[in-house]
Amino acid sequence: MDPEFKNRLEKKRRKVQDTFEFEGCKVGRGTYGHVYKAKMKSSGKEYALKLIEGSGISMSACREIALLREVHHPNVISLQGVFLTHTNRKVWLLFDFAEHDLWHIIKYHRSKAGDKAISLDSKMVKSLLKQILEGIHYLHANWILHRDLKPANILVMGEGPERGRVKIADMGFARHYWSPLKPLAELDPVVVTSWYRAPELLLGARHYTKAIDIWAIGCIFAELLTSEPIFHCRQEDFKTSNPYHRDQLERIFMVMGYPHEKDWEDIKKTPNYAKLASDFRKISTYTNCSLAKYMDKFKIKQDSKEFILLQKCLTIDPNKRISSEQAIDDAYFREEPLPTEDVFDHKTIPYPKREFLNEDDNEDKGDKHKVYCDGVDYIY
Repeated sequence: MDPEFKNRLEKKRRKVQDTFEFEGCKVGRGTYGHVYKAKMKSSGKEYALKLIEGSGISMSACREIALLREVHHPNVISLQGVFLTHTNRKVWLLFDFAEHDLWHIIKYHRSKAGDKAISLDSKMVKSLLKQILEGIHYLHANWILHRDLKPANILVMGEGPERGRVKIADMGFARHYWSPLKPLAELDPVVVTSWYRAPELLLGARHYTKAIDIWAIGCIFAELLTSEPIFHCRQEDFKTSNPYHRDQLERIFMVMGYPHEKDWEDIKKTPNYAKLASDFRKISTYTNCSLAKYMDKFKIKQDSKEFILLQKCLTIDPNKRISSEQAIDDAYFREEPLPTEDVFDHKTIPYPKREFLNEDDNEDKGDKHKVYCDGVDYIY
């Protein structure tokens, strides 16, 4: 390369350290990177800077960058820029900064007031769910599976022009599913954090559909209604090439009941059905288990619109599970209180702002009741 041209190019190139202030401002850490609250030096505007783990551009980073450059929707996080640090071969992704996420919001409500958790406002739950579905419907309409929906990946904007808007984030596991060259399960054997993983994934389905995202949304919906993860499993789920997870399946059956062929016609066709039948011989244990009984403990009645929609999302047979388009049009969203664009409904935001972490800290380092699940600490 011509040295003079190289020097001119170097002067034009924006560098992370010269453009943003972010030292000591780490606000999150996941399996694949660190997230910093960064302030642009020239304007003072706040952004989120995601430093990808490792050096160079990984396949996960390439996939995330490629997809985010193509998607544009109010309820999907927007990629503002990509920075490459040539000296240490680091990759930085620039996003709009979101002050809150569902993991922190649910954690706030899980904090005890006596012996009872503080429930989320029903209007806020409806507003959150509607925007999650709008974002996922956009992705599905463009043949994209998210494959890692969980509360930590659902952001909520704080004070500002987009106050109270939901943003679906972390597209590292997202994939186009239109006519893949190989079965998706062959390319990525294990996807979705185990508590939010659909039964067909746990049973090793080689070909799966957008129904896996709907199951995860159903899990999030239940968590918003109860402030407890519906399929919480204390068994650690290490990243392996085998998606089968006996303890996770048992937790699902303890809530939903054991699925018979009348509930799921193709269950015997799943690759891990023989393992399932061997591990769960005493299916009578789950005879009296049902989603209605579980939700009744939280005073969610089975004739309510919210329960009916939840049941449609958590239908065990993926072929019968509701689609995002059908869910958006559900009667739940047409009854009072109606959902709002600002999920906080113009009220004071009660949730604390993100705290800065030490470089070596994970979030909530001091909490005693932690369960590790796929790179995120969940607090109980």
